[in-house]
Amino acid sequence: MAAEIQPQPQARKPCLLSKIDAFQEVVSTAVIIPKEDGVISVSEDRTIRVWLKRDSGQYWPSIYHTMPSSSSCMSFNPETRRLSVGMDTGSICEFVLSEDYNKMTPARTYQAHQGRVTVVLFVLEMEWLLSTGQDKNFTWHCSESGQQLGTYRTAAWVSGLQFDVETRHAFVGDQSGQVTILKLEQDICSLVTTFKGHTGNVTALCWDPVTRVLFSGSSDHSIIMWDIGGRKGTAIELQGHNDKVQGLCYASHTRQLISCSSDGSIVIWNMDVTRQETPEWLDSDSCQKCEQPFFWNFKQMWDSKKIGLRQHHCRKCGQAVCGKCSSKRSTIPLMGFEFEVRVCDSCHESISDEDRAPTATFHDSKHSIVYMHYEPTTGNLLTSGTDKIVKLWDMTPVVS
Repeated sequence: MAAEIQPQPQARKPCLLSKIDAFQEVVSTAVIIPKEDGVISVSEDRTIRVWLKRDSGQYWPSIYHTMPSSSSCMSFNPETRRLSVGMDTGSICEFVLSEDYNKMTPARTYQAHQGRVTVVLFVLEMEWLLSTGQDKNFTWHCSESGQQLGTYRTAAWVSGLQFDVETRHAFVGDQSGQVTILKLEQDICSLVTTFKGHTGNVTALCWDPVTRVLFSGSSDHSIIMWDIGGRKGTAIELQGHNDKVQGLCYASHTRQLISCSSDGSIVIWNMDVTRQETPEWLDSDSCQKCEQPFFWNFKQMWDSKKIGLRQHHCRKCGQAVCGKCSSKRSTIPLMGFEFEVRVCDSCHESISDEDRAPTATFHDSKHSIVYMHYEPTTGNLLTSGTDKIVKLWDMTPVVS
């Protein structure tokens, strides 16, 4: 049912601790139970399971509960042991787990949405249950009374949700690629601002209340770091995945960002460096280096009797250049480009070997990740894959 993997602590990479592979369908959400050798999983196979590590080293289900429909998401609060499970039907079912994690008692059901619940988030400090659904509604309920306090209609269905307790700001990422910031009062919701930086849908959000920085991951393979607290409006791009970003977590004590992707990679980003914003791409009718016309510039093509060239952009300076003037490639880690990208010839000469020093490390999980959860108190990471396997990793060799 579950196999124990012997770690290799001498390697500076995540150490695979255990696998749990007794699922009939993909595990949509799973969390590590802090201070316990345990895991809670909800799956498309309609099951909620609590796994506890036995003396043998294997994980066995202490709770196996079947729901009436597929479970799409969940939120677990370890202080109250309250488990809130979002359903395919639009309802949210709440349970309380016993102290020994061997029993699960139904507490309340919220009729929160008209479509599949996409994210659910319990906020203990406010006694609020926040949720989003494919019905394009963001709602919040009072977890003491069960009453709905308010709702907000989003532009597209939401796939990422975070909340800041201090300011009562909700961060909502949706399928249009937009991030919306909402201010919540007891029963009033007001729009603060919106960010649009992704060309694909937002797939993951991570909020750090200490540095007041929001990270968003997308199906466009990129991560954007939004400086909310500094009020600078800066947006730093991180390019290090070959497929959609499926999970983000910020380890504030080490200033490292952990990201996981459908390509199976686990990337550890060093955020304790001075990063640079990527420049805006400039518009021009001709190459800003050799002044050759681009193919739509018919007048200059006619006047110079030259065939128009295809337009490209240098990722370092943003200038519009032709292929001949941007024939080189380079990594620019401080701009977030951990892979080689197109740069103009003059910028290529200005990039030193020191500038090319990586600011991220890359690790292969050996499965296509659909969900991740990091538990900072133990330094362990959980990944769930399309192979219907949950893996537990010791991240202390790389997050320290």
